[in-house]
Amino acid sequence: MKDALRIVVVAPDLAVADSQDAQDLAQAERSRSLRIGLLENGFNLVAVLPADAFLTERLAQLGPDMVIVDAESEARDALEHVVMATRDARRPIVLFTNDDDTRHVKDAVAAGVSAYIVAGLSPQRIKPILDVAMARFQHEQALRQALAEAETELHQRNAELQDRKTIDRAKGLLMQRQGLSEQEAYDKLRKTAMDKGLRVGEVAQRMLDVVEMLG
Repeated sequence: MKDALRIVVVAPDLAVADSQDAQDLAQAERSRSLRIGLLENGFNLVAVLPADAFLTERLAQLGPDMVIVDAESEARDALEHVVMATRDARRPIVLFTNDDDTRHVKDAVAAGVSAYIVAGLSPQRIKPILDVAMARFQHEQALRQALAEAETELHQRNAELQDRKTIDRAKGLLMQRQGLSEQEAYDKLRKTAMDKGLRVGEVAQRMLDVVEMLG
């Protein structure tokens, strides 16, 4: 059986909420519905944490599969804390909020938020929302990995091309100054590289550096 998704919810401390404040009451009710929905849908609610200076360390210790931000008017600040806390160990981030000010949605998504859900939270919506967020995160991670591999391959090809140019210059110098054939010049560079435990390109570059220094 597949292990349940391990989730950490980042939310304000509801224990200090003013029971006479309508916004606090709405926040508390939504948070309660969210947590019940997570449990009812079989998710493993590991912890509920505040968006404070210790968040990075706590997330590193808990190692959740996903982080849910449950926030209201302070949604942007909470998101900034979570994005900073997960930048070295990326995880899907989902925001649930009733704040209809969506001016920062684009910035949030660009920063790594997998889903930005405004209002309409109900237990039956939670699972499909989180499933889509996880799928999107995994897709983006795969794209990042492919891009990193492509950049590495390009760097290696550029290095190989530079090595070939350097070796050709060194061969030409040996052919000119020592009367060697092209193959003899390359064999000499290769033997020197083997004796010194270096790449042929490194030996060629060192030789060119010495020639340039001596004029």
